Amino acid sequence: MSDEITRWLSANALPLSTLSAGEPAEDLQPLHEVLKGVRVVGLGESTHGTREFFQLKHRLLEFLVREMGFRALAMEASESAALAVDAYAGGAPGDAARLVSRLDFWTWRTQEIVAMVEWMREHNRTVPAAERVRFVGIDPQRCADSADAVGAFLEKAAPATAESVRESLGVLAASRPGSLPDPGRRLYEEARELAGFLEEHRASLAARTSPEAADDAVRHAGILVRCADLITRPLQAGPGEESLYAVRDRHMAEAVHALVDGAADRVAVWAHNGHIAKGTYGQDVPALGSVLRRYHGDAYYALGLLFGKGRFRARRSGDTTGPALRHRIGGAGRSVESRLAAVPGDYLVDLRGGEAEAAPAVQQWLRGPGLQRSFGASVPRFTYRFHVAPLVPAEDYDGLAFVAKSTCSRPLA
Repeated sequence: MSDEITRWLSANALPLSTLSAGEPAEDLQPLHEVLKGVRVVGLGESTHGTREFFQLKHRLLEFLVREMGFRALAMEASESAALAVDAYAGGAPGDAARLVSRLDFWTWRTQEIVAMVEWMREHNRTVPAAERVRFVGIDPQRCADSADAVGAFLEKAAPATAESVRESLGVLAASRPGSLPDPGRRLYEEARELAGFLEEHRASLAARTSPEAADDAVRHAGILVRCADLITRPLQAGPGEESLYAVRDRHMAEAVHALVDGAADRVAVWAHNGHIAKGTYGQDVPALGSVLRRYHGDAYYALGLLFGKGRFRARRSGDTTGPALRHRIGGAGRSVESRLAAVPGDYLVDLRGGEAEAAPAVQQWLRGPGLQRSFGASVPRFTYRFHVAPLVPAEDYDGLAFVAKSTCSRPLA
């Protein structure tokens, strides 16, 4: 049985000549057919600290933008702080490393992410406006930039209102998801009222400032509403459409959907495998990818990224401020990675194609229950090596990218 699976993987693998961006893309040309009709590609990762994942996703983004007309990268990063990164990618002055650091996720404070943002800026400098690519944060948590922006706008346009919401804006700026569980959702309702005030009085507020400033304030206020929605929900990871984690993924999916329906049209999504998968994760939390699948059907393509062995970076569980440490993984054990490692090298495999003609053993493997390794931003000190998550390969993902060896992402100085 394992030999049949290995033969099928070998026959269907698209070998990668390199993981590095900026190299010739002949090996990626089959993706034109694989992604024909696809409008949203989810680019996953089984760790948030693997250099090769970041390199490969940068390379895939270049290909999707240059050759397939993708016009936005939607990232599992602060929706609020990403606005400044997007402005920089569009040509505004600034420092890429500082702006990436302000995304407020340690996972993205790396040389690899900065290199990708710098590429986006250079690409946008050399193409017509219609071909520029946007950097969009889709995670509504961590909204300090939006709280500051709304507060500064109100100081100019409506000082009395600014004073009345000052405390709430401060709480929103400093809080994290689940940090203020409130059955009455007082802070959430206050954020909604503020957004409603800005929308209702947009014209008069614009007359006191400018239409652009009023529009920006309305946009930032919408982010504050979504952030307050997460802050005031309990941190339990239980099942249900209204659990904090399910709501977070739904907000992220709706942000991607809005991009697709807007000017971007075709969007690449950068997030953990758990988020881009088409099913659930954790305690039956509906993943971002499952929502995008409902919205877009086969026009959503979930590409999971897995690795064979090596090192990656992660914080230790319970440590929310310390450095990310180096962790090591040896063989793949009984996980799906052990099957993938039987084929040498780095490669992609399309799980949509070739299944109907595959041997029964292969179909059983594609549609049967299995295990994948999965590591978040933090892992326990010793037992992380045994962390696995359930999967059904062809039901959770449309394709897989396999990197034989993982090394640690490189933190910014």
